[in-house]
Amino acid sequence: MNHYRAIWISDIHLGTPGCQANYLLDFLKHNEADTFYLVGDIIDGWRLQKNFYWPQSHNDVVQKLLRKARKGTEVIYIPGNHDESVRQFFGMSFGEVKVVEEWIHTTVDGRKLWVTHGDLFDSVMQYAKWLAYVGDSLYTFILFLNRYFNRIRVRLGFQYWSLSQYLKHQVKNAVSFITDFEHIMAREARMRHCDGVVCGHIHNAEIREIDGLLYCNDGDWVESLTALVETHEGELKIVHWTHIHGDPVHDEVPEGVTGKRAPARPVEVVPELEPALLDSFSQQTSSVS
Repeated sequence: MNHYRAIWISDIHLGTPGCQANYLLDFLKHNEADTFYLVGDIIDGWRLQKNFYWPQSHNDVVQKLLRKARKGTEVIYIPGNHDESVRQFFGMSFGEVKVVEEWIHTTVDGRKLWVTHGDLFDSVMQYAKWLAYVGDSLYTFILFLNRYFNRIRVRLGFQYWSLSQYLKHQVKNAVSFITDFEHIMAREARMRHCDGVVCGHIHNAEIREIDGLLYCNDGDWVESLTALVETHEGELKIVHWTHIHGDPVHDEVPEGVTGKRAPARPVEVVPELEPALLDSFSQQTSSVS
């Protein structure tokens, strides 16, 4: 078991077939922290509007996070664009999970890191949201190809490798967008008198310095399978979790892992979330601005 001072994860996209819940469950099983940050796009409200998809493994992820909170881990949830309906609950707690707009994390050595999802500083999200919906549909198709591609890889004895992330980095415009986004986030952190920023949104795990500011992106759990951690010595690093390290933690065969499927069991919605959070996704507007 690894124990960190803080762990940041984002862009899990529960409620979609592309979510690598099996890998995340294994990560949660083997990693603990004093503070756990959920940096947006935890549940994918956009996809749930179109097609309700909620297998037991996704329920298990939520239960695992709630269990950590009940056992004393400080769990802070900062919603993103795909779970934007949760923003109506700023200042509230669900199962000991705090829902906030943004957060300032102070490292062991005193550096102040601004924690936010990042979509509010994405020009596409703010000025051409219709384009974001179109892009989301294309991205979902690429993730569909990615799942089957990795099943073949694992059967041939290779580890998980993100085809979708590779394609994204081959497209010049995508690379330019990532670079622009990183500089915008660093600039916004400076305006808030912080020493750096931790965000998600663009599915590109990174730690680097930009104009004297520390830029950290914790990646995602549909492509890169990454988390950002702070050790008790104050070191910040990206953890890649591309192998299942322990025994299966639920009844479904992990994506890309061979074996017989266990008998299905009925999915029960997590009680702490049912009255408010999950209902909010069904009410989320489907209009495109």
